[in-house]
Amino acid sequence: MTLAEFRSSVAQSAPPAGLAPPLAALWWAAKGDWDKAHKLVQDDKGADAAWVHAYLHRAEGDLPNARYWYGAAGKPEATGALESEWIAMATALLA
Repeated sequence: MTLAEFRSSVAQSAPPAGLAPPLAALWWAAKGDWDKAHKLVQDDKGADAAWVHAYLHRAEGDLPNARYWYGAAGKPEATGALESEWIAMATALLA
C-alpha cells in the first residue's frame, strides 16, 4: 500500500484489513479517535508501537510521556508539526 492509498483510506469507516497495529493506530489517529489508536499500541512491546505511542502522547500534549515512548522506540523526540510526523511514520511503517 502506498502512502497516498493509506491516507485516502481514512475516508472509509474502518481501516484496511491486515494493517499491523501501529499502522492501524495511525489510521485511527488520523480519524481523530485517540482512544482506539492508543488501545492498539499501549500493550505492544515493539519499537514501531512505541513510536506511534509517543506520537499519540505528543498529540494529546503529554510531552513527558511522549519522551518516554520516543526513548523506548529508539527515536529522537519529534518537535515539528504533528502532520509531518504522521506522514513520516506512515511512510516508514508502510515500507
